[in-house]
Amino acid sequence: MKLSTRGRYGLKAMVDLAVNYGGGMVSTATLAAMQGISDAYLEQLIAALRKAGLVNSVRGAQGGYSLARPPDQINVNEVLRVLEGSTTVMECVGTERAECGNACSCSARPLWLKLQNRIDEVLDSTTLADMAEDYKFQRNRMQTMQNHIE
Repeated sequence: MKLSTRGRYGLKAMVDLAVNYGGGMVSTATLAAMQGISDAYLEQLIAALRKAGLVNSVRGAQGGYSLARPPDQINVNEVLRVLEGSTTVMECVGTERAECGNACSCSARPLWLKLQNRIDEVLDSTTLADMAEDYKFQRNRMQTMQNHIE
């Protein structure tokens, strides 16, 4: 499984919204700047997430984006499926009906299935709240290290 920029930036934007959860709306400009991407590209990502019911948006001067549900109720797999369409390592393990004519005799398929199951376990069990906490811990640790250097 290789994530596109769409998946990477979209997931990071969702983590930023999780960090800000309960603190009001986050503007397009602020969120795009945090990701280092254009407002237009961010809006494309957010449009898909909004359509899937993961993000709320409000127009106007005080508008912006927020999570539609608490961050502990949105898992990473849900976000990536919206942005990427699939989180499969191989096409033959992505659906109930294998697309590969060699699925029955493929010596590598058991490995792909095992790998896919582990990936799904991690993505399903990791929430935006988990990622936000990890990010805040990492950010605080880096700030502490910088303070000791200065």
